[in-house]
Amino acid sequence: MEKVVRVGGASGFWGDAAMATPQLLHAGELDYIVYDYLAEITMSIMARARAEKLEMGYATDFVSLALKPNLAEIARQKVKIIANAGGVNPQSCAAAVRALIAERGLALKVAAATGDDLLAQREELARTAPAEMFSGEAFPEANKILSINAYLGAFPIAKALDEGADIVITGRCVDSAVTLGALIHEFGWRATEWDKLAAGSLAGHILECGPQATGGHFTDRQAMTGTATPTVDVAIDRDGSGTGILVLRAARPSTPCPPASTGWTAWIVEWQGTVLDRLRSIELEPPPAASGITF
Repeated sequence: MEKVVRVGGASGFWGDAAMATPQLLHAGELDYIVYDYLAEITMSIMARARAEKLEMGYATDFVSLALKPNLAEIARQKVKIIANAGGVNPQSCAAAVRALIAERGLALKVAAATGDDLLAQREELARTAPAEMFSGEAFPEANKILSINAYLGAFPIAKALDEGADIVITGRCVDSAVTLGALIHEFGWRATEWDKLAAGSLAGHILECGPQATGGHFTDRQAMTGTATPTVDVAIDRDGSGTGILVLRAARPSTPCPPASTGWTAWIVEWQGTVLDRLRSIELEPPPAASGITF
């Protein structure tokens, strides 16, 4: 067994419980805390906020509730933070975090991963007349669009970590990318190592559900004790073929979220009592040539 990387998932949506970050820090022994704030409707809300005030358009509570009360402990434990809290304005979110760091007299490096914002290309996109992927509805008039964002992957996050970032903030990225980016950085996975990327993506899809992955739908949740936020331990075993295998341990009984991609051909769950102990992901296909956008 090689090194183990422990990642905690502190947010499954914008407005998720603020107690997750201090819970994870209290449990300790974490390498990363990741946050997923974005959905398509969230992007629309943030776009309207930016239209009203240019420096807005991000999850302000990431700064005020997740980081501000916990920043000193995050720095003390040397836990790295990855969040798509940037919404439609990751640079402004990063600026707010840098201001908070300076106010606290800490030495943390902040990176903003950009490139997802395609609003400047709306006229060009409108001329290609793309259709809504499920309903077939026509592309709206360009002058009525407040935001257009492509889904970034995990490699920009990994690059930011490679360059020494302690906190990485993105705009619209694939939900699982906030976890997968950390694992690419830690294990040095390449873009063609499909099975390892499948394992990391599957871990990310569980973590991005936040407490819904660790009993959030359980009707007797009040009877549960201990942290309600999920963590995963990820390691790479070397079997005879050198295939990457994900090792995952959840903090509470859970039901894994099904993969959002049809690229997985199989995934195997192993239980130890009531605890999800091990999750093996097998064979991920190469990504499609086209990327989705949200507007």
